[in-house]
Amino acid sequence: MNYIPLHVHSEYSLLDGLSKTSQISKRIEEIGASACVLSDHGTVSGAVDFHKTLGDNNQKPILGCEMYICYGDPLDKSPDNRKLFHQVIIAKNLEGWKDLLSLVSLSNKKDQFYYKPRVSFDQVAQVAKKGNLISFSGHLGSYVANEITENDELCEDWEKKGTTAVKYLQNMFGKGNFFVEIQVLDAQEGDIGYKVANSLRQIAKKTRISPVATPDAHYPTRGDADDQRVLLSTSLKKSIGQIQRDIKNGVQVGLRSFFEGNSFHIPSQEEMKKWHTEEELENTVKIAEMCEEYNILSKPNPPEFNPPGRISPADYLRQLCREGWKEKMPHVGKDHLHFKEYGKRIDNELQVFEEAGLSSYFLIVRDILEFCRSNGYLTGPGRGSAAGCMVSYLIGITQIDPVEYDLVFERFYNAGRNTEGRISMPDIDIDVPKDARVAVIDHIKSRYGKDNVAQIVTFQTLKGRAALKRVMQARGNISFEEQNNITRHIMDESKIADDLQDMKEELGTSSIILWALKNKKEQLKDWCIIGEDGGLEGPFAKVFEQSIRLEGTKIIQSKHAAGVVVSPNSISETCPLIHSADKKDKDSIAGLEGPSCEDVGLLKLDVLGIKMLDKIMEVPNILKGK
Repeated sequence: MNYIPLHVHSEYSLLDGLSKTSQISKRIEEIGASACVLSDHGTVSGAVDFHKTLGDNNQKPILGCEMYICYGDPLDKSPDNRKLFHQVIIAKNLEGWKDLLSLVSLSNKKDQFYYKPRVSFDQVAQVAKKGNLISFSGHLGSYVANEITENDELCEDWEKKGTTAVKYLQNMFGKGNFFVEIQVLDAQEGDIGYKVANSLRQIAKKTRISPVATPDAHYPTRGDADDQRVLLSTSLKKSIGQIQRDIKNGVQVGLRSFFEGNSFHIPSQEEMKKWHTEEELENTVKIAEMCEEYNILSKPNPPEFNPPGRISPADYLRQLCREGWKEKMPHVGKDHLHFKEYGKRIDNELQVFEEAGLSSYFLIVRDILEFCRSNGYLTGPGRGSAAGCMVSYLIGITQIDPVEYDLVFERFYNAGRNTEGRISMPDIDIDVPKDARVAVIDHIKSRYGKDNVAQIVTFQTLKGRAALKRVMQARGNISFEEQNNITRHIMDESKIADDLQDMKEELGTSSIILWALKNKKEQLKDWCIIGEDGGLEGPFAKVFEQSIRLEGTKIIQSKHAAGVVVSPNSISETCPLIHSADKKDKDSIAGLEGPSCEDVGLLKLDVLGIKMLDKIMEVPNILKGK
């Protein structure tokens, strides 16, 4: 019987987890597992990507989170109450997923977030009593492990304390929904991890609470351990050599276990069988079978626009188009060369939008722009493919007649991409003055409800130049001067975007560093070249290879500059609300990236603050000498 990995981190465990969801999927296929749990630290931001990737590969995605639990009152932000422990919680069904969303959102509330998103066991208990969540006792650093250890040794009364602790958690999650977690991969006899694992086995036997085997996977394979150490050294702001010397000299180092071993990968079946009992492995399959297969994805679900006069959004959109035609197109009579073309195009666009249920979308965008104009804010005339929509022109979203300039509607919206279960959304950039953006978002909240509108998260990734620098800094034996000499030949992504797209279409992936090695051969030849067999050669070949592997890895969470999501219901019902690193933000932000927000049915709007519009608005006052 093949075990199922139940404790796996992705790159969304920032600067800690390394694995992309595609790599997790590939690895579990390699080891013959049919399912996997995603359990990132304090976040479910990778859940949609994970759900889609595994689902597309006929693997069962199980959604979870390794939550931070606060010892004291989570509203108490004193230094004495900063200590946290870890608890893996997974969703057993769709209701469990919603319960998990509520816990993650709660942990990120401004009055609770303190260095990390955190909740108390009392708060977990209120949700867990519904019976839709499964949990394990945890590894070192968990509540149970902390109860039975002191100063890296077992307590004298470890059995009594451990028994009390696991029974407390079993009562919280319900009989059958709680398991004693055994993590022992590569542990050496005498290590505290080894002692804790065997003690927990005894406690499981005594309490008759089922034990379960888990890895603590932060990267796909053993061979990826060194790549993860680069990320960790970045967060610790030291080279790997400095960190290892600190450990050797007895200096307290956070995350030291990652620098002392290579076992934080997704193990093979053979590895797990070597370290675990048959019962522990069988229970991994039992838990996977307890978790239902459910769908967190949804077709677009924008709020319905309420037109005046109690008419439908579709009828109101048609009415606005008629009014717009009278106002903007008096020069196009029946004898006009393109009269029939205009009529056919408008009817076709309206039919496409009505069939796709998009009438409210256009009315929502128009309402935002009308708010701006009525308050004296200058808006953009429309750009990109949106200028190819005649309906948008007639109702005032854009200010360009697409027929006059031969702009193609299908470049803006292609109804052929829609399926019965999936409707693609239009993409209209809403350009507003930068100084007015907050007012615009407040207007959207007043229209559709504060809880139904949020800005969204984004993640900074390692680009070519930054990836190279991180690797060289982590190695610690390359001077800043040489680092700069190398990285000045690595182009910015924006300057070679088309070439990178071509590379992705040809190879299935793209790399700024690889592009540089192909196109800046002469400048980089002293450090690295592409050999005749396609492999990298030269004194810095290993550095370049590792940097290419790390390109695209998520490293920093921030707020998207433009993205806003809108829902007919509270956003937290389908998407976690998370703490914003921007101190100016009073509200939480949506914890899924833009495409993932759309995947769960949220309407995503791009409200861009354009500084040039602010400057143009100043021109009349300048001319008047004000």
